[in-house]
Amino acid sequence: MDDNVRAFQEYLIKEKNYSLLTVKAYLRDVLAFEEYLKSEFDTVQLSQVTYNFVRSWIVFLVENKNTNKTINRKISSLKSFYKFLLKIKVVGSNPLLKYKSLKIPKKIQIPFSVQETSAVFEENDFPKDFEGVRNRLIIELFYTTGIRRAELISLTKNSVDFANKSLRVIGKRNKERIIPLLPCTILLIDEYLKLSNEFFNNLNSELLILSKKGNKISESFVYRLINDYFSTVSQKVKKSPHVLRHTFATHLLNNGADLNSVKELLGHASLSSTQIYTHSSLAELKKIYEKAHPRSQK
Repeated sequence: MDDNVRAFQEYLIKEKNYSLLTVKAYLRDVLAFEEYLKSEFDTVQLSQVTYNFVRSWIVFLVENKNTNKTINRKISSLKSFYKFLLKIKVVGSNPLLKYKSLKIPKKIQIPFSVQETSAVFEENDFPKDFEGVRNRLIIELFYTTGIRRAELISLTKNSVDFANKSLRVIGKRNKERIIPLLPCTILLIDEYLKLSNEFFNNLNSELLILSKKGNKISESFVYRLINDYFSTVSQKVKKSPHVLRHTFATHLLNNGADLNSVKELLGHASLSSTQIYTHSSLAELKKIYEKAHPRSQK
């Protein structure tokens, strides 16, 4: 990395408080653009870039079958980089100001039904040992709190407040939120912690959810776990932690929760991020409406 990219990395970590995964993604996009400049234009430096160079890269990305969503993300990273360079007076203008985001077709993710989520707990065999209770707890936490996969992995034992029946979650940009816990979830966490202490002989670890070797669980492990368990009860194409988060929000809205409350529980910065979940709620509302309205059979 050159000095400007390295300074950008420090800025993202220390001033913006971005997670290491987010920082890696930003740097990967910026370095990919730099590599493109070197291969296509040889002598062009990042500080000499105009929008024509950016447009050339976009054409290259399209020709190489990148989706509009991927291209928008890459350009967003680049835009942040040049905004930073403008801030530290390395460049005189941001060459990305002309860029208009490419249109992305909206995909409505289909959440799991109440029947499917109930079946996961009722029809799967969760042994009463460390791994069985842990696996059940992972699914329970996703469905009853709506937390993100990265948030679940980072939970510590101190995240759980047994007295107030709540969970302290550190979300994106280190933003903290408190989520209430259901009595059944509290009981399951307590059972899991007792089994964990026995299984690891009081291992000195702050993390709440552990692998069977006593280490931090991986994102791929969590994804496989959700996919495997829900594959036994659902025919939906996508079965992931994010779909379970989506399910949490949808089921709350279907049962009368207001959008602002769901926004706070999910840790969204704006209401527009939460509104995507109203599509599923609207579908459920239509069913109720068509069944209940006197004119529906006319």
